[in-house]
Amino acid sequence: MKAIMNRLISDESGQDLIEYALVAGLVGLVSVTALQTLATDIAKVFTAIDTDLTTAAG
Repeated sequence: MKAIMNRLISDESGQDLIEYALVAGLVGLVSVTALQTLATDIAKVFTAIDTDLTTAAG
């Protein structure tokens, strides 16, 4: 039983896959956050343009 536990502890065969998955998850999280901020800024610009056009037309 001790030999099996030692072998499981020292086994690193899935470590690379887990590391890549963590990096991919981090990149995805950062991308979503950045795009949400960008979308908010773009919406503010379009709202300002709409306000200016409505004021100019009235």
